[in-house]
Amino acid sequence: MDEIDIPQYFLCPISLQIMKDPVTTVTGITYDRESIEKWLTGAATATVCPVTKQPLARDSDLTPNHMLRRLIQAWCIANAKNGIDRIPTPKSPVQRSLVLKLIRDVSKSNSLLNLNALKKLAELAENEKNQKSMAEAGVAKAIILFVLKSFRKGETLGLEEALRILQFTWSHTTENKKLLEENADLIQSMLWILKITGLGNTVKTQTHALIVLKKVIEVASATLTAETLNHNFFTEMVNILRGNSSPQAKKAALGILIQTCPFGRNRIKIIEAGAVFELIEMELANPEKKITDLIFCLLAQLCSCADGRQQFLKHSGGIAVAAKRLLRVSPATDDRVLYVIESIARFSATREVVMEMLRVGAVSKVCMVLQADCADYLKKKAREILRLHSRVWSDSPCIQVYLLTRIIPR
Repeated sequence: MDEIDIPQYFLCPISLQIMKDPVTTVTGITYDRESIEKWLTGAATATVCPVTKQPLARDSDLTPNHMLRRLIQAWCIANAKNGIDRIPTPKSPVQRSLVLKLIRDVSKSNSLLNLNALKKLAELAENEKNQKSMAEAGVAKAIILFVLKSFRKGETLGLEEALRILQFTWSHTTENKKLLEENADLIQSMLWILKITGLGNTVKTQTHALIVLKKVIEVASATLTAETLNHNFFTEMVNILRGNSSPQAKKAALGILIQTCPFGRNRIKIIEAGAVFELIEMELANPEKKITDLIFCLLAQLCSCADGRQQFLKHSGGIAVAAKRLLRVSPATDDRVLYVIESIARFSATREVVMEMLRVGAVSKVCMVLQADCADYLKKKAREILRLHSRVWSDSPCIQVYLLTRIIPR
């Protein structure tokens, strides 16, 4: 492709690549849409045209250059034998009038009309360029009201499409927060959807519902989160961790538990639902690193209370799996693993627990933190842990080589 003579006016002045969706700015210069949009949204100060240096507003109109696009497409077809791929015709941004019409159709009492409108909105929402305009048009509110109506009537038609739409159009806005406060049973409606069997593709629908629920919880106030979530809610979240859910669903469930854990008695409810045991079991199955990060983020919160530490120690693999993950995943996981180990060593350290930490290699691994290339605050945490029971641990031939150094003065 480097040997082919590409017409200069086919190239975007920013990316220097063949334009896929050429658009012309008010300054008269044509750019590839993706490049100029990134330029306009990424500038920290006042934006200017990259070529003319004239002022260019962030919300400046970008006019599609259809003639140039057709010329580029014709040139690509003519040079297909030289390895040039055809530039597909870009989809036009959705018209606001169409979105508003579909919103009206969703709110009507005709089930077939509802379903057709939802399917069309779900298709439009898949296009990233449409999502912002759909959100601004009030799609999220209309879908929330549809979900609540379905929940109250016990109807399931269109719910799968509604969840797909919400996944792309729900955002952290003042309007959505107010909507949630006025419709507190939205969270319960999501829980209801999770319990429905036979709703479309169950795994995919469950994943959509959890992602939406996570977004809703992010918007919810602390008071609402503390008052509306009961034991059944947390039991359902733990069941998702326990079951054959998709990795995306488990990440969303973990995110929900992490967000709700600090409020009210939620931490105790999560522990009573059996989360600590399931988190350790998940970690013993060697999940991906992102899930490990989330697992130890939640475990650190749960082990900050006596009930959480008690459940952690009841699992025979708890201390061992924590020690194994130290220095193997990420600095964030290291921080949380050390917090868990410190909480156990400081507040729940019976003679048996102290010797268990030594036997499964947790003490040796903490010592390694002091010798590893990691942040100073992690080394400080490691020293604090080792000082807690240094007299016991230093008598062991397994650990004495570390403790006889100047790291832990006796």
